[in-house]
Amino acid sequence: MSVHVFIDGGHGTTGLEIAERLAGRDDITLIALDDARRKDAGARAEALNSSDIAILCLPDDAAREAVAMIANDRTRVIDASSAHRVADGWTYGFPELGFDVASARFVSNPGCYPTGFLALVAPLVRAGIVPRDWPLTVNAVSGYSGGGKALIERFESDATLAFRDYGLGLEHKHVPEMQRHAGLEHAPIFAPTVARAFRGMIVEVPLPLAALPDAPSSAAVLDALAVAFDGTAAVKVHADRPDELLLAVNEHPNDRLDLYVFAGPDDRQVRLVATLDNLGKGATGAAVQNLNIMAGFDPTAGLTL
Repeated sequence: MSVHVFIDGGHGTTGLEIAERLAGRDDITLIALDDARRKDAGARAEALNSSDIAILCLPDDAAREAVAMIANDRTRVIDASSAHRVADGWTYGFPELGFDVASARFVSNPGCYPTGFLALVAPLVRAGIVPRDWPLTVNAVSGYSGGGKALIERFESDATLAFRDYGLGLEHKHVPEMQRHAGLEHAPIFAPTVARAFRGMIVEVPLPLAALPDAPSSAAVLDALAVAFDGTAAVKVHADRPDELLLAVNEHPNDRLDLYVFAGPDDRQVRLVATLDNLGKGATGAAVQNLNIMAGFDPTAGLTL
């Protein structure tokens, strides 16, 4: 049986990549609107209500408006915006962390930065290694595609632009998502940056092991992550410690999430690092994975792992 899917906002970066991944699948029927109708509210409402699963690739306010257009109790929704990531009644779309995506009607796709942060931190908080009231920081660098059309145009039209440090007001929209889904009492200090690479992301959380309760070892941290993601297809916990992690200008698309624990020689400090494609597991790949799970398909169908 084919599942009818409508991508609202399908002409943006994320929407286009989702459509590419779903094209040609015999278990998916895409509902498409031509250019003359894709911004028509009536046509969008008809498509939303005709779909089994609607994927919203829209700005936050437009995503809320799209949900309000659904006038039935059947259509299920995957929202790729940040509009519903901490909203009541919505399931957070990170199945590897135990969220019940399969039975949910409304699923909010995780943000790209929070995907790396939560994979590194949430299992450690749940295991009691990191206290819920611990003051955490997270440093991250992303490819410029995550900033949408305006930032893509800015980087691609200005060859002198190499690096962007932003979120300096400490009120980035991803912070509430990180705090809530990691179960933290305090918001982490989030330092996001953008580099001259189209896609790809490195997310890092430093931890002073010697200052934590019980002074856990790096081996204990690695083991907690390995146990949390044992048997998952898209998340890999690495026991090795490479000398460097690189972000290439032209990264190949992928839907993996790779986790590392780098320790100092005295094992008193670690750097927890996640690498991912911000347009893969950080956006498109996560949406396709959640769609597969909601529809009862192989969760990895259409993914590049």
